[in-house]
Amino acid sequence: MFLVLAFYSSINTIFALMYLWIGTSNLIGTNPGEPLLQQFEDAFFFSAQTLTTVGYGHVAPTGIMMNTVASIESLVGILVFALVTGIFYGRFARPKAYLTFSHNFLIAPYHEGRALMFRLATYKNNHLTDVEAQLTLALHMLEGEKRITRFFPLKLEISKVTSLALSWTLVHAIDEESPLFGFTEEDYKDNRMELIVNIKGFDDHFSNTVQQRTSYLYSELVFGAKFLPMYVRQEDETFTILELDKINSHQAVELPDEQAVPEVSPPGFVAAKL
Repeated sequence: MFLVLAFYSSINTIFALMYLWIGTSNLIGTNPGEPLLQQFEDAFFFSAQTLTTVGYGHVAPTGIMMNTVASIESLVGILVFALVTGIFYGRFARPKAYLTFSHNFLIAPYHEGRALMFRLATYKNNHLTDVEAQLTLALHMLEGEKRITRFFPLKLEISKVTSLALSWTLVHAIDEESPLFGFTEEDYKDNRMELIVNIKGFDDHFSNTVQQRTSYLYSELVFGAKFLPMYVRQEDETFTILELDKINSHQAVELPDEQAVPEVSPPGFVAAKL
């Protein structure tokens, strides 16, 4: 809105100066003998009426030069307002994912090892389906006297959900295949870690694919914590209440010694060794 107002004022000032240069004597309904400031005021408001194609009628151009400039300004006004309308429509009608993320990401216990975790949830009454998450780790590592940046894709425990009805805690197991394996709390800081998050899903309301991006810096890391539940069931268990203000709720816990996270067998499956 500020840019539109600034552009509107600027273009009217430019055309007002052009009308002054031609001479306000060519504007019927104005007094050429008035002080220069009053002549500029008349020319400015005539420009505003021409640009918006309002044309109250008490001031009218005369002469070929004045009419030519007024005609050009009318055309500019039509094109500019059509452009501004399109920009506003595109800005406010653009589909959004409407996701909110936890303020921190955690290094939490996971099975017998550790995992990187953060969580997200929708904060509007929109239904996202086929939601997919991608994580990229950026490490600004110091090699010798030179600091370089390396990027690593992080594997998620679950990278895609069919429907995002409640909250979703994304988990990256820190096992021997993880680039974070063996990291201490100081290592995250020394390597200036950044976690880049990209979420993509399908919004039924807009019938369109939406996406949202965010990132976490090493200063937003909580080492040795776990998330607390952010939803409660009604007493009659007819529906679940999601408490968005608790999306970052966590408590400190003791981390186990880091080791490779064992594979978890599917329910009902018994591993046998021949």
